[in-house]
Amino acid sequence: QVQLVESGGGSVQAGGSLRLACAASTRTFSDYAAAWFRQAPGKEREFVATINWSGSYPFYADSARGRFTISRDNIKNMLWLQMNNLRPEDTAVYFCAARPSSSIVVVTTEGYDYWGQGIQVTVSS
Repeated sequence: QVQLVESGGGSVQAGGSLRLACAASTRTFSDYAAAWFRQAPGKEREFVATINWSGSYPFYADSARGRFTISRDNIKNMLWLQMNNLRPEDTAVYFCAARPSSSIVVVTTEGYDYWGQGIQVTVSS
């Protein structure tokens, strides 16, 4: 079992930055690939970014590429999402997620076994 707790959300103006954090309660965070998803009101949860067990291979949704950076620290059991140049359309509840590590990149919600409770990010124009 892996418990995930997000922090760092809040409100920011367009063009600003936020850094989301996700603390994982497991002895072996390196056994898991991790990801960030988001869900805007009235919309389905969508993939934002994922990272492999070692942190060497990040992968981004088109909407995040070039503005967001996913990273992790397996010693501290932490996952982060640095979000720069935020836009109003980035407003959503952001979730971190984890799955047992494998060689494939997974971008669907069904592919992840463990989820945080979510944290609100609001970007005003």
